[in-house]
Amino acid sequence: MQRERVILHSDLNNFFASVECVLNPELKGKPLIVCGDPKKRHGVVLAKNEEAKKYGIKTGDTVYSALDKCPDLQMVQSHHPEYVRFSALVKEIYGRFTEQIEERSIDECALDVTESVQLFGDGETIAHKIRKAIKEELGVTVSVGVSFNKVFAKLASEMKKPDAVTVLTRENYKQKIYGLPVTDLWLVGGSMAQKLHRYGIKTIGQLTESDEELLIRVFGKRGRQVWVYARGEDDEPVHWQKENTDTKSVGNSATLPKDATDREEIKRWLYALSESVSTRLKKANVGRASTLHLIVRYADLRFDSWQTKIPPTTLCGDIAKGAYELFCKHCPLGTKIRLLGVTVSGFDYQVEQLSLLGMVDEEEGKMSYEKKERVESAVAKLREKYGYASVQRGLVLHDEHLDGLDVRGLKVGDEHKEKNKK
Repeated sequence: MQRERVILHSDLNNFFASVECVLNPELKGKPLIVCGDPKKRHGVVLAKNEEAKKYGIKTGDTVYSALDKCPDLQMVQSHHPEYVRFSALVKEIYGRFTEQIEERSIDECALDVTESVQLFGDGETIAHKIRKAIKEELGVTVSVGVSFNKVFAKLASEMKKPDAVTVLTRENYKQKIYGLPVTDLWLVGGSMAQKLHRYGIKTIGQLTESDEELLIRVFGKRGRQVWVYARGEDDEPVHWQKENTDTKSVGNSATLPKDATDREEIKRWLYALSESVSTRLKKANVGRASTLHLIVRYADLRFDSWQTKIPPTTLCGDIAKGAYELFCKHCPLGTKIRLLGVTVSGFDYQVEQLSLLGMVDEEEGKMSYEKKERVESAVAKLREKYGYASVQRGLVLHDEHLDGLDVRGLKVGDEHKEKNKK
């Protein structure tokens, strides 16, 4: 039986204003806005705290209108570097529970904690632990939504504020959200809501019962998208391989030409992907990786992901071996696989050499890390000179889809290149 995903969406409450209150405790409990230069009293409200909300002050209000609503309003200038610093500290707390963190904005993140429940408890328990840690350690609060997909987790995070946890399960989501305004659903803005209202669609529940074809005719792809979201059928993964100047992870994934069940076929694809990851890892020059992540998408479009520690490496063989072992451990024989993804992280420049002999592990009678590294370097040079397909692993030649395929360019949904013609 495939495991149900456990997704959290965290939303820091009144983030900018909350940070300002931590920096200046005298502001706590007073109506407060973050704006431009308070002395000049112009510009707009960038953020407000709970006390300011009680006066009807909204983000985007002019400072003048905010002062009209609350003459005793406290005003502070924005300190963006501090907000960035606090955001990073919050993400460090998230990282105690999972590496699968997707930054949605400076104050919002999606987290996949599916694999963490065995260590820290169910999704609701993890959410409360995160909420408590952020409040006690940083002095700001967060609302966390817990659900089986990203859209419902985000919706749940909005349902109760501040400093709260809300859970939407397959058993209770209809009761909890079907009566909510359709604008509460992600991607449904004011303009779209007005058009939906013309068709008598005012709640999320009414959206689920509407004609899919009608929505497509009126709104195009987005019409079907919000219909899928409302029905709880969102299967988008948490995109935690964020690319930035400080490389945190290196990975690659591919949709298979057809659903695969044969483990030898899956092993070939894992080697092809691992070769891509190994090549990129070496080019990134970030050191050896010590954590391996495997992502699997099944034929029914559900996702699973797992991670494990591996001996520090940049080698394709080590990465592929770890990925295949993870696959065999978690995926029963006969499981239909549509997509595979391999990612490594946990880079270390200072890792010690694994073998002082540099050639052969005397005890195991196997090729050492250093010799394997030299072999892969030699292969890379041959490919650079004569083309990627000039040297191929015997394992991948058994698969016509991989023979001659330059895996360095694989992306999810790519059309597979034709085999090189001799």
